[in-house]
Amino acid sequence: MAVTVAALVADAAARLERSGSTSPRLDAELLLGFALHVDRVGVLAHPEAPVPQGAAETFETYIARRELGEPVAYIRGFREFHGLAIATDARALVPRPETEQLVDEAVAWVAGRLTVAPRPAGSPPLRVADLGTGSGAIAVALITVLRKRRMDVHVEVTAVDISPDALQLAKENAVGHGVADRMDFRQADLLEGGEAPFDLICANLPYVAAGEIDGLSRELAFEPRGALDGGPDGLDVIRRLLGLLPRVLDADGLALLEIGSDQRDAIGAAVAGALPGWTCLVLDDLAGLARIVRVERAR
Repeated sequence: MAVTVAALVADAAARLERSGSTSPRLDAELLLGFALHVDRVGVLAHPEAPVPQGAAETFETYIARRELGEPVAYIRGFREFHGLAIATDARALVPRPETEQLVDEAVAWVAGRLTVAPRPAGSPPLRVADLGTGSGAIAVALITVLRKRRMDVHVEVTAVDISPDALQLAKENAVGHGVADRMDFRQADLLEGGEAPFDLICANLPYVAAGEIDGLSRELAFEPRGALDGGPDGLDVIRRLLGLLPRVLDADGLALLEIGSDQRDAIGAAVAGALPGWTCLVLDDLAGLARIVRVERAR
């Protein structure tokens, strides 16, 4: 007799809890849905449905990988981000839900620039840089939202990453979501300058203190360490970017940075030291934790 959905989920969730997963039942439901080629709702809606032997065997391989700590996003090959299925693998960090707030801020800023003061015909597009693009999640989500609002033709996004592998993944996501026509891709360590400044800079750069990485969740061991390691206090790469902003950010431009929840005071001090006279506004996430930083010249 075939085992049921409910039985497989219950057994897998117990195993994942023992292995240290912080969301064992959710992990089990997502992976069983993936094995059955249905979404999680389909799993929840039919707990007594029998699971074919082939799907059960596939599910078992997924659970064994998850028990070792491999992220669910790597096992499934994608992660939901801002309403999109972003392709994910070991070439780049898994996009996190908290980064969606950076996308929202970027969309609001671009929309404001395009609607409050409409651009004359023939104006060049707004230039946006996505630094440390990784999977390209921020850039792809930004253009996708703007396309729905028929604003994407007024924007060009340069996706930048030091890793050629990550940049290739970003290209694959851009093509997969049909937005590559509004993007270009650059392998570089931040921005070199020597070109027209960008109107908007988005940056989800490494911000984890080096000494804290090994104490984080096991699944982070599967993700690129270089995309996490921000030096002794987590802000080394961000400080380098701050030093570049006077050259690479337009006079009326905005930089949006993601930081760790414990870096509110440190980022304020870093901006004050590198950019006297500039403003630094730290925005909280839904949990009331520091998350996104707006850096711009004082008006």
